[in-house]
Amino acid sequence: MGVRLRTIAGLVPDGCRCLADIGTDHGYIPVSLLMEGKIRRAVAADIGKLPLDHARRTAGLAGVAADKLDFRLGDGLSVLSPGEADVIVIAGMGGDAIAAILEDAPWSRDGPLLLLQPMSRAEVLRRWLPVHGYRVSAERLVQDKGVIYPILTAQGGDMPPVTESRSWGGLLLEADPLWGLYLADRVLRLRRAAAGLSMARDPAAVQKRENLLRIVEDLERWKGEWERAHGTGDRARTL
Repeated sequence: MGVRLRTIAGLVPDGCRCLADIGTDHGYIPVSLLMEGKIRRAVAADIGKLPLDHARRTAGLAGVAADKLDFRLGDGLSVLSPGEADVIVIAGMGGDAIAAILEDAPWSRDGPLLLLQPMSRAEVLRRWLPVHGYRVSAERLVQDKGVIYPILTAQGGDMPPVTESRSWGGLLLEADPLWGLYLADRVLRLRRAAAGLSMARDPAAVQKRENLLRIVEDLERWKGEWERAHGTGDRARTL
């Protein structure tokens, strides 16, 4: 199990009654947590039959008891009954896909702890959550094979709307040791997108470019503040 998945597994609280891993792929998270005794039972779900077959093989090789891990074929949270799982992991897909899964299951606002790990378009998910009745209580970054991924901890609740700059730069990450590098990557992506619009004459495209550059200004300011606070300015610029 790679660093990204180990980090997600480490955020599952002890004593979890039932964990649901949506988009389980090889089933590494539920199998490892069951082996550690950190959770009582789990549901491993995937939209594809082949990933579930991989997960069954992982469980078989690890010797996980059949009554501890339930394999379910289906789309998103449709495989669960409301209240069945107290921790739900949705990882390894785009932020827009994660938002769509939650939108199709509004009961997910009513209690379960959500561990959400977008592989892309995290800015979409960060903006979507507060608008639809979810509160982000924590976010952390993990670096795996040279790529930095965000992991959001959320539950139903109220929180202020997320600005565009915050949606790109992340939430509650000021103390995260990887935030400077993450901001540098976001700045690079946004500058590339703005450069692609540099010759545009359409008013909407011009406005979009200006908006992207305003976001870049905020992210660069936060990056400078983070570097001064951590004394890592030279290192962050060279990585």
